[in-house]
Amino acid sequence: MPLYYFRIRNGHFSGASEYGTECADRNAAWKEMTTVCADMASSISRKLAENSEWQMELLDEARQPVFRIRIVAESLDQA
Repeated sequence: MPLYYFRIRNGHFSGASEYGTECADRNAAWKEMTTVCADMASSISRKLAENSEWQMELLDEARQPVFRIRIVAESLDQA
């Protein structure tokens, strides 16, 4: 089974997992990524700064991005 790796980006921080996660195919990899992201979402949103972005990417065995989920916090006021 192919290995996939998670990478998190938050502001200037970027880090990728050293250990891969085995998934049967791209559909299984997407399901794993969304499950992990959902588990993390509440703690991410509580700590997200105004006008910032958090990203989770799932990388293939060559460490190339396959999927990306972004959470963006934007201030929309004109002040």
